[in-house]
Amino acid sequence: MMNPSALLAFLQQPHIALPIVAGTVIAILLMRRPFTALYVALMPLINWAFAGIDTIPIPADFGGGEWHPFTIVTGLVLVVRDFAQREIKHWIFGAMIVGLALSTLTAWPVIVVASGVAFLISETADWAVYTFSKRPLSQRILISSAISAPIDQVLFIWLASQVVDGIFAWGTIVTGIISKLVGAYVVSRIVARQERRGRQNEMNPA
Repeated sequence: MMNPSALLAFLQQPHIALPIVAGTVIAILLMRRPFTALYVALMPLINWAFAGIDTIPIPADFGGGEWHPFTIVTGLVLVVRDFAQREIKHWIFGAMIVGLALSTLTAWPVIVVASGVAFLISETADWAVYTFSKRPLSQRILISSAISAPIDQVLFIWLASQVVDGIFAWGTIVTGIISKLVGAYVVSRIVARQERRGRQNEMNPA
């Protein structure tokens, strides 16, 4: 019988991991939950990207560390989560667990653990804003992202720094937060435009 490390190494082989991830996402799509499927799919993709895609060094004068281009996509995850919650309500936490479980197939366990803890805390804050705020969706996206993005970035980098030397740097943290907020802002503007069109159609029915 395989020990846990050997089993994980076996499952992380691309020809094994990719069908598992793809099959899970397709199953959710077949349940007619497209945003939930996207939310689940993005987590293993992003966790893989942090190990598989090169980073850009940040000068010491700007806080040091490294900027990862995929942090912009990470910001979009926070937005996709809002749409996914509209589909499955409080089951969003179950979707997060599924996404993190799939992440163990595509990333180092320490990265998944750091990502999972950061996600759990930041997503709880995000969930509270989304659930209890009565503002339009475009505004809720901005508010929830403004709260959850800093929490997610600081916690992730701090937890990862406990086992990866030199990863903690304020340049990494600040640029990561900004990148996530940029992604959220772009989506919120698109949603705001759709909201304005909806109000105009209600005022001027055909």
